[in-house]
Amino acid sequence: MSPELATAVVSAAGAIVAAAAVYVFTKRAEREADWRKEKLERYKAFVASLSDAIEGETSLKGQDRFARACNDVILFAPQRVLEALRRFRQEILVSNPNKSIERHDKLLAELFLEIRKDLQLRPRDNPETFRVQLWASGRKSFSDS
Repeated sequence: MSPELATAVVSAAGAIVAAAAVYVFTKRAEREADWRKEKLERYKAFVASLSDAIEGETSLKGQDRFARACNDVILFAPQRVLEALRRFRQEILVSNPNKSIERHDKLLAELFLEIRKDLQLRPRDNPETFRVQLWASGRKSFSDS
């Protein structure tokens, strides 16, 4: 094979490999972006359901929505988020006789830290100073609407 032909074959093969690599990496980035967007939507629904379950403002529908959102999180969240969610849910159980506002707030912050890590937010949060507070409307729930 002549040197010119060998050079042309190597150049063509290189171009094909480069094009394939670009395609694969682009598709992977698109899938990751779609997955991240889906996770964000699910986490937003979860946070909205938390708002429906705030003590003093909750309704049966709000509690049902919170339970469904927690179950949805199981489908996509990493284990560290699920563990933080389990600890938080154990604290807020109606049957928990040893509830503590301090423990509630600590576990809620841990849960949100894990969610934010899963979403790969930048800049990263400082666990030592990170605090979360859910805001209530101040209205009492009088119905199941």
